[in-house]
Amino acid sequence: MTSCSTHVLDAAAGRPAAGLDVALLAADGTVLERGRTDDDGRLRWDTTLTTGTYGLRFATAAWFAAAGVATVHAAVHLEVLVDGSQPHYHLALLLSPFAYTTYRGS
Repeated sequence: MTSCSTHVLDAAAGRPAAGLDVALLAADGTVLERGRTDDDGRLRWDTTLTTGTYGLRFATAAWFAAAGVATVHAAVHLEVLVDGSQPHYHLALLLSPFAYTTYRGS
């Protein structure tokens, strides 16, 4: 059983990105689950992933707009290869209005 979580940090403000909408997508773009990051910028899905390609779509434009911050990102989309024999994928996003980086955490 492979599960997935994310942690989003607002690098420009130096705090978690709370209240950011994120969708977990199948390879064909079908939404498997939707959620919103908690006060610590974290979100975990209950969906069991098998080996294959999945996506995470972070609704960054709406999140920045709600904070009154201009951004160049309409959304951040991560496409990841999942090995279903691994127990968990934690995919973190460090976000600012004009740049972002991601990594697989623990």
